[in-house]
Amino acid sequence: MYAVLETGSKQYRVVAGDTLEIEKLDVEAGKPFTFDRVLMVGGEKITVGAPTVTGATVVADVVAHKRGEKKLTFKMKRRKGYHKTIGHRQELTVVKITAINL
Repeated sequence: MYAVLETGSKQYRVVAGDTLEIEKLDVEAGKPFTFDRVLMVGGEKITVGAPTVTGATVVADVVAHKRGEKKLTFKMKRRKGYHKTIGHRQELTVVKITAINL
């Protein structure tokens, strides 16, 4: 059985046992977290929500919090002497999917 869930304005296809890096959640490491926004549940029978499947949840354990790789952006305006480098590191949460409930 698999599910498509939405978190942090992104959608993920998950199966029990998967490990994901998602945008930071305000949950301590080692605690369980339940995702309510399940858009689709598949397996023998496919259930598609409008927009979500009622009563469906995905349970995950929070493994760790970390920071992603640094993304660099360079801005420049030609012939003006203006140039600037900007960096960004996204805060991430590593979760392990434990169960998909209908």
